[in-house]
Amino acid sequence: MSGLRVLGRAGSINVRKVLWTGVELGLDIEREDVDVKAEAFRLLNPNAMMPVLIDATEGVAGAAGVPFSMWESNSICRYLAHREGRIDLLPDEPHRRALVEMWMDWQGGELNNSWRYAFMGLVRKSALHQDAAQIEAGVAAWNRHMAMLEGQLAASGGPFVLGTSFTLADVVLGLATHRWRAAPIAHAALPRVEDYYQRLLERPGFVLHGRDAGP
Repeated sequence: MSGLRVLGRAGSINVRKVLWTGVELGLDIEREDVDVKAEAFRLLNPNAMMPVLIDATEGVAGAAGVPFSMWESNSICRYLAHREGRIDLLPDEPHRRALVEMWMDWQGGELNNSWRYAFMGLVRKSALHQDAAQIEAGVAAWNRHMAMLEGQLAASGGPFVLGTSFTLADVVLGLATHRWRAAPIAHAALPRVEDYYQRLLERPGFVLHGRDAGP
Protein backbone atom coordinates (compact mmCIF):
# COMPACT_ATOMS: atom_id res chain seq x y z
CA MET A 1 0.00 0.00 0.00
CA SER A 2 1.23 3.48 -0.86
CA GLY A 3 2.04 5.87 1.96
CA LEU A 4 0.26 8.64 0.06
CA ARG A 5 -3.53 8.67 -0.15
CA VAL A 6 -5.98 11.23 -1.46
CA LEU A 7 -9.53 11.03 -0.19
CA GLY A 8 -12.21 12.08 -2.67
CA ARG A 9 -14.22 10.99 -5.66
CA ALA A 10 -12.54 10.44 -9.00
CA GLY A 11 -14.62 13.07 -10.80
CA SER A 12 -13.67 15.92 -8.48
CA ILE A 13 -11.56 18.50 -10.29
CA ASN A 14 -9.75 19.23 -7.02
CA VAL A 15 -8.90 15.57 -6.48
CA ARG A 16 -7.65 15.42 -10.05
CA LYS A 17 -5.27 18.32 -9.41
CA VAL A 18 -3.54 16.23 -6.77
CA LEU A 19 -3.48 13.10 -8.93
CA TRP A 20 -2.02 14.96 -11.92
CA THR A 21 0.59 16.55 -9.67
CA GLY A 22 1.46 13.07 -8.48
CA VAL A 23 2.05 11.95 -12.07
CA GLU A 24 4.34 14.92 -12.69
CA LEU A 25 6.27 14.02 -9.53
CA GLY A 26 6.42 10.29 -10.23
CA LEU A 27 4.51 9.53 -7.03
CA ASP A 28 2.21 6.60 -6.37
CA ILE A 29 -0.87 8.24 -4.84
CA GLU A 30 -3.81 6.02 -3.97
CA ARG A 31 -7.27 7.51 -4.28
CA GLU A 32 -10.12 6.49 -2.00
CA ASP A 33 -13.79 7.34 -2.16
CA VAL A 34 -15.07 9.04 0.97
CA ASP A 35 -18.29 10.08 2.66
CA VAL A 36 -17.72 13.78 3.32
CA LYS A 37 -20.55 13.77 5.88
CA ALA A 38 -18.90 11.08 8.01
CA GLU A 39 -17.52 12.19 11.35
CA ALA A 40 -14.16 10.56 10.62
CA PHE A 41 -13.78 12.66 7.48
CA ARG A 42 -14.85 15.87 9.22
CA LEU A 43 -12.09 15.30 11.75
CA LEU A 44 -9.66 15.45 8.84
CA ASN A 45 -11.34 18.40 7.13
CA PRO A 46 -13.88 20.45 9.10
CA ASN A 47 -15.05 21.98 5.80
CA ALA A 48 -16.32 18.52 4.79
CA MET A 49 -14.92 19.00 1.29
CA MET A 50 -12.62 16.94 -0.93
CA PRO A 51 -9.77 16.28 -1.19
CA VAL A 52 -7.78 15.36 1.89
CA LEU A 53 -4.21 14.14 1.53
CA ILE A 54 -2.81 11.64 4.01
CA ASP A 55 0.95 11.22 4.00
CA ALA A 56 1.92 8.14 5.97
CA THR A 57 5.26 7.60 4.28
CA GLU A 58 8.22 6.67 6.40
CA GLY A 59 9.60 9.59 8.36
CA VAL A 60 6.48 11.73 7.98
CA ALA A 61 4.16 12.02 10.97
CA GLY A 62 1.94 14.54 12.64
CA ALA A 63 1.29 14.94 16.35
CA ALA A 64 1.71 11.79 18.46
CA GLY A 65 2.75 9.77 15.45
CA VAL A 66 -0.57 10.26 13.63
CA PRO A 67 -0.08 10.35 9.82
CA PHE A 68 0.20 13.85 8.43
CA SER A 69 -2.96 15.07 6.72
CA MET A 70 -4.03 18.30 5.05
CA TRP A 71 -6.78 19.80 2.90
CA GLU A 72 -7.11 22.50 0.20
CA SER A 73 -6.14 21.11 -3.18
CA ASN A 74 -3.77 23.86 -4.29
CA SER A 75 -1.95 23.71 -0.96
CA ILE A 76 -1.67 19.93 -1.30
CA CYS A 77 -0.09 20.33 -4.74
CA ARG A 78 2.41 22.83 -3.33
CA TYR A 79 3.21 20.53 -0.42
CA LEU A 80 3.93 17.58 -2.69
CA ALA A 81 6.13 19.60 -5.05
CA HIS A 82 8.11 21.03 -2.14
CA ARG A 83 8.32 17.60 -0.50
CA GLU A 84 9.94 16.24 -3.66
CA GLY A 85 12.24 19.24 -4.13
CA ARG A 86 10.76 20.04 -7.54
CA ILE A 87 11.70 23.67 -7.97
CA ASP A 88 10.74 23.44 -11.64
CA LEU A 89 7.10 23.04 -10.60
CA LEU A 90 7.30 25.31 -7.55
CA PRO A 91 10.33 27.63 -7.82
CA ASP A 92 12.35 28.59 -4.78
CA GLU A 93 13.26 31.99 -6.26
CA PRO A 94 10.86 34.37 -4.45
CA HIS A 95 9.56 36.39 -7.40
CA ARG A 96 8.89 33.42 -9.66
CA ARG A 97 7.37 31.38 -6.85
CA ALA A 98 5.08 34.28 -6.01
CA LEU A 99 3.80 34.37 -9.59
CA VAL A 100 3.11 30.62 -9.61
CA GLU A 101 1.18 30.93 -6.36
CA MET A 102 -0.61 34.07 -7.54
CA TRP A 103 -2.06 32.26 -10.57
CA MET A 104 -2.93 29.23 -8.46
CA ASP A 105 -4.78 31.43 -5.98
CA TRP A 106 -6.56 33.23 -8.83
CA GLN A 107 -7.77 29.89 -10.14
CA GLY A 108 -8.98 28.78 -6.72
CA GLY A 109 -10.79 32.05 -6.08
CA GLU A 110 -11.73 34.38 -8.93
CA LEU A 111 -11.86 31.87 -11.78
CA ASN A 112 -13.70 29.19 -9.82
CA ASN A 113 -16.27 31.66 -8.56
CA SER A 114 -16.92 32.91 -12.08
CA TRP A 115 -18.09 29.55 -13.44
CA ARG A 116 -19.66 27.92 -10.41
CA TYR A 117 -23.34 28.81 -10.98
CA ALA A 118 -23.34 28.12 -14.71
CA PHE A 119 -21.44 24.85 -14.32
CA MET A 120 -23.74 23.60 -11.59
CA GLY A 121 -26.80 24.45 -13.66
CA LEU A 122 -25.67 23.31 -17.11
CA VAL A 123 -23.39 20.37 -16.34
CA ARG A 124 -24.39 19.08 -12.92
CA LYS A 125 -28.08 19.87 -13.62
CA SER A 126 -28.54 21.16 -10.08
CA ALA A 127 -32.14 22.15 -9.37
CA LEU A 128 -30.81 25.00 -7.24
CA HIS A 129 -28.92 26.54 -10.18
CA GLN A 130 -31.52 26.92 -12.93
CA ASP A 131 -32.12 30.67 -13.00
CA ALA A 132 -31.59 31.61 -16.66
CA ALA A 133 -30.32 35.11 -15.93
CA GLN A 134 -27.76 33.86 -13.45
CA ILE A 135 -26.60 31.16 -15.84
CA GLU A 136 -26.18 33.75 -18.60
CA ALA A 137 -24.24 36.02 -16.26
CA GLY A 138 -22.13 33.08 -15.16
CA VAL A 139 -21.22 32.13 -18.72
CA ALA A 140 -20.24 35.73 -19.47
CA ALA A 141 -18.08 35.88 -16.33
CA TRP A 142 -16.51 32.53 -17.16
CA ASN A 143 -15.54 33.69 -20.65
CA ARG A 144 -14.28 37.01 -19.27
CA HIS A 145 -11.98 35.25 -16.81
CA MET A 146 -10.71 32.83 -19.42
CA ALA A 147 -9.87 35.86 -21.56
CA MET A 148 -7.56 36.92 -18.71
CA LEU A 149 -5.72 33.63 -19.15
CA GLU A 150 -5.54 34.35 -22.88
CA GLY A 151 -3.91 37.67 -22.06
CA GLN A 152 -1.41 36.07 -19.70
CA LEU A 153 -0.40 33.48 -22.27
CA ALA A 154 0.22 36.32 -24.73
CA ALA A 155 2.21 38.31 -22.19
CA SER A 156 4.33 35.35 -21.07
CA GLY A 157 5.12 34.30 -24.62
CA GLY A 158 3.85 30.81 -23.79
CA PRO A 159 3.57 27.96 -24.21
CA PHE A 160 2.74 27.83 -20.49
CA VAL A 161 1.21 30.28 -18.05
CA LEU A 162 4.56 31.66 -16.93
CA GLY A 163 6.44 31.20 -20.18
CA THR A 164 8.61 28.31 -21.25
CA SER A 165 8.47 26.29 -18.03
CA PHE A 166 5.61 24.07 -16.90
CA THR A 167 4.66 24.77 -13.26
CA LEU A 168 1.94 23.97 -10.76
CA ALA A 169 0.04 26.96 -12.13
CA ASP A 170 -0.43 24.93 -15.30
CA VAL A 171 -1.85 21.97 -13.38
CA VAL A 172 -4.65 23.97 -11.80
CA LEU A 173 -5.29 26.22 -14.82
CA GLY A 174 -4.99 23.32 -17.25
CA LEU A 175 -7.83 21.49 -15.52
CA ALA A 176 -9.82 24.73 -15.38
CA THR A 177 -9.28 25.15 -19.13
CA HIS A 178 -10.50 21.62 -19.76
CA ARG A 179 -13.65 22.28 -17.75
CA TRP A 180 -14.33 25.47 -19.71
CA ARG A 181 -13.85 23.76 -23.08
CA ALA A 182 -16.04 20.81 -22.11
CA ALA A 183 -18.93 22.90 -20.81
CA PRO A 184 -22.01 23.25 -23.07
CA ILE A 185 -21.71 27.03 -23.41
CA ALA A 186 -20.94 29.59 -26.10
CA HIS A 187 -17.16 29.84 -25.87
CA ALA A 188 -15.23 33.03 -26.47
CA ALA A 189 -12.66 32.77 -29.27
CA LEU A 190 -9.39 32.36 -27.39
CA PRO A 191 -6.75 30.95 -29.75
CA ARG A 192 -3.88 31.05 -27.24
CA VAL A 193 -5.96 29.15 -24.71
CA GLU A 194 -6.72 26.55 -27.38
CA ASP A 195 -3.02 26.22 -28.24
CA TYR A 196 -2.28 25.92 -24.53
CA TYR A 197 -4.79 23.10 -24.17
CA GLN A 198 -3.32 21.20 -27.10
CA ARG A 199 0.18 21.56 -25.61
CA LEU A 200 -1.04 20.17 -22.29
CA LEU A 201 -2.31 17.07 -24.09
CA GLU A 202 1.34 16.11 -24.53
CA ARG A 203 1.49 15.43 -20.78
CA PRO A 204 0.27 11.95 -19.72
CA GLY A 205 -1.00 13.23 -16.38
CA PHE A 206 -3.29 15.73 -18.09
CA VAL A 207 -4.63 13.17 -20.52
CA LEU A 208 -5.41 10.78 -17.65
CA HIS A 209 -6.76 13.22 -15.07
CA GLY A 210 -7.93 16.01 -17.36
CA ARG A 211 -9.20 15.07 -20.79
CA ASP A 212 -10.17 11.49 -19.95
CA ALA A 213 -11.64 12.16 -16.51
CA GLY A 214 -14.66 14.31 -17.36
CA PRO A 215 -15.34 18.05 -17.16
